[in-house]
Amino acid sequence: MGCWGWRLRSFEQRARRLVDGQRALVIGLAREGVDLTRFLTRYGASVVVTDQKPADQLQDAIRELETTSATYRLGGHDVADVNNVDVVYASPGVPPEHELLRAARERGVRLSSLVELFFDLCPAPIVGVTGSAGKSTTTSLLGEMFVAARRDVFVGGNIGRPLLGKLEEMTTSSWVVMELSSFQLEPLQVSPRVAVVTNVTPNHLDRHPTMEAYWAAKRQILEHQAPADWAVLNADDAWSLRYRPRGRVLRFSLEGVVEGAYLAGQRLMLLGEPLVDVPDVPLRGRHNIANVLAASAAAHAAGIGREAMAAAIRTFQGVAHRLQTVAERDGVRFVDDSIATAPERSIAALEAYDEPLVLIAGGRDKHLPMDTWAGLIVRRAKHVVLLGEMSDLVAEAIRVADPTYTTISKASSMDDAVAQATRVARTGNVVLLSPGGTSYDMYRDFEERGRDFARAVAELPR
Repeated sequence: MGCWGWRLRSFEQRARRLVDGQRALVIGLAREGVDLTRFLTRYGASVVVTDQKPADQLQDAIRELETTSATYRLGGHDVADVNNVDVVYASPGVPPEHELLRAARERGVRLSSLVELFFDLCPAPIVGVTGSAGKSTTTSLLGEMFVAARRDVFVGGNIGRPLLGKLEEMTTSSWVVMELSSFQLEPLQVSPRVAVVTNVTPNHLDRHPTMEAYWAAKRQILEHQAPADWAVLNADDAWSLRYRPRGRVLRFSLEGVVEGAYLAGQRLMLLGEPLVDVPDVPLRGRHNIANVLAASAAAHAAGIGREAMAAAIRTFQGVAHRLQTVAERDGVRFVDDSIATAPERSIAALEAYDEPLVLIAGGRDKHLPMDTWAGLIVRRAKHVVLLGEMSDLVAEAIRVADPTYTTISKASSMDDAVAQATRVARTGNVVLLSPGGTSYDMYRDFEERGRDFARAVAELPR
């Protein structure tokens, strides 16, 4: 048997020791629930999957699992399902006060998650990346830096690429770069070798009861580190400065010199030495310079050389739905920033352009302050098209910011929003989808919203 065979056999033994014979309840049949269910059943667990949605709304997920032995409880939840299981795995979107989690705690049933299972089984060191904004870009760029350094790297997590199914390919010489959300971190009792916090700004306050609770959820990425581990923190962010890491620390800054990575004029510096110049960074926006600095500091902590970092930075074109140009028509650029699910993220997008903007905004409200965002909209956007549930809230915030600003219209669909924006846009303008709210009022996720924007643009009449 070759090395691959021994490695595969060794992993199977470890996986079976952990889950074989386990009676598991999986809450949620989204991407993570599908990946988890497939893995658990493959290695011998008996799995019941429950989801609030009925079967007819989950057909894609069910088809992906048709070869497994999973049992389904769909269209609602029954606390009786907790009675006959050893462990309950909750998807990230399931709040701690959910009836099934409450019932599990009352009965003494162990609670776990896909991320915890992954950490338990992963043989490779993990770089974990979290933050209110910038974590997907930072995660993706970090992955490219590892590739440029010819390292065996696996990139995934909350960024949308499942990693459980890749475990058998990993070795102790591999690396994992993993995006982690506050929902994934909140129950976690383990931390990565290198932990990156891009920033902590108001977000998900529809789920976390207070900003303090949100900050504490993010803290879990640092809480269980060893003294030899690394934390990479934003020196410009007040909430991040409150963290007290247990291990070694590097910082990054746009504002001053720090022990780590920082901006000095037009030059990005790493530990006092030049790395690249600002014009070498293909990404738009000052916030993306911060993301590059965070990735560079983390790459240094993981032992990546400067040449590989610089090569990755110079060729990195960003991540879909993040200031992504989807078309140019008649001198007008159409930009998809559907990832902007909070006002703070839309602010970064508005600040990234000098051109006149036509903004498409709206979605579902996350109960976040809108006053700063509204103030910037009236200064930067020549016209605003509002779409979705929070349209009236945004319109009122704009009215409070500037009662004289009247170039606002409302749309009933993405096609309508794009058509309205196109009518008022002129050569040299940018039509920017940067909603400032979540997509769940009209779409499955921000990616589907971004794709619908690109489709609507492509289908504009010539």
